[in-house]
Amino acid sequence: MLLQIATPPHDELSFIELILKGGVVMIPILILSVAAIYVAVERFLYLRSTLSKDNNFLSKITRSLSSGNIADAKRYAESENSSTGRIISTGLDSIGRPMREIESLMESATNIEVSLMERNTGYLGIIAGIAPMLGFIGTIVGIIHIFYNISLSDNISIGIIAGGLYEKMITSGSGLAVGIMAYLCYHLLQLRIDRFTLQIQKDVFDFMRALQTPSK
Repeated sequence: MLLQIATPPHDELSFIELILKGGVVMIPILILSVAAIYVAVERFLYLRSTLSKDNNFLSKITRSLSSGNIADAKRYAESENSSTGRIISTGLDSIGRPMREIESLMESATNIEVSLMERNTGYLGIIAGIAPMLGFIGTIVGIIHIFYNISLSDNISIGIIAGGLYEKMITSGSGLAVGIMAYLCYHLLQLRIDRFTLQIQKDVFDFMRALQTPSK
């Protein structure tokens, strides 16, 4: 008897049951969460493949250029399947043109690579803004519905209010969770792209300097 008083029975809701209590608004929020996960995973995998390169890649290129062995430099660049390799290949294929033109072509190649990295990341920014608003809309509509029912039944029991309110707050929590996830993934992706942009500027500078160094 005392044990039952000390530990009153309570109903535990599973995660799926909790989500289902959120109502119809949970459907678009769940769709947005799946879309955010898909875009984030696809972009992270793409960046991992396109940003991975041989740490000695540029030193091999600059050594070959300094010794006047352009054929070896081109071979190294073609074997490097990365954004850096493609940008350097553009510069090597342009050797013989004015230096300013080579630099302009490499800058264009860099902009193309960065655009490819940023493709679809804008959707994460959209989801980060929309998901929390959908959650708040679901909660507000639910609260309006609760008070409308109270006005009809003339029953202001705390149990009725709390029971309906916690269900409607699920949409706000879910929307915020999806929004935070999308926001975090978007900025983590941008950080990696920004790091690449800074590094490629240094690599292009070293490449152009090697081109201007007289062969020995």
